[in-house]
Amino acid sequence: MGNRLSKIYTKTGDDGTTGLGDGTRVAKDSARVAAYGTVDEANSAIGVLLAAAPLPGPQGEAIASLLTTIQHQLFDLGGELCIPGHAAIHESDVEALENQLDAFNAPLPPLKDFILPGGGEAAARCHLARTIVRRAERETVTLARHDAVRPETIRYLNRLSDLLFVLARVLARDSGHGEVLWKHERRK
Repeated sequence: MGNRLSKIYTKTGDDGTTGLGDGTRVAKDSARVAAYGTVDEANSAIGVLLAAAPLPGPQGEAIASLLTTIQHQLFDLGGELCIPGHAAIHESDVEALENQLDAFNAPLPPLKDFILPGGGEAAARCHLARTIVRRAERETVTLARHDAVRPETIRYLNRLSDLLFVLARVLARDSGHGEVLWKHERRK
């Protein structure tokens, strides 16, 4: 178990820096801090989705359980980004997301149009989490331009955003709201 915080504020960040997991101090607006901070934000957005529990439909419990597992993995991933050289996400984690993605996507009808975020409260929360994960992916790619980032980390975020898109579709269908399709011909 890591260090326990007896005091929440340390005042060491008052100068605009923060400590990484290896003890290095960096600017709070560094690419590394932006990447793991957005991973933390994505994890919180999934928590907001889980707060809508019980999730709708016959797969609601399975989705909630999967999302809780993902929250733990995102915490690990944030740690990996916070500790340069640390490995916490592995190819097996990416493959597990792909397996879940395939399983949840298989019964859905093929997409013929773009989908707007919505489709009921749980689906909308899932779409919000998806877009935050996409931003975490972009910021991690930015970090990888000047610091070492393991490819599994970027692949994990990419698959996770895809999985959240599919889960939003499932939640929209199972809630009875259905998907909100983009009406591209509305201006003609």
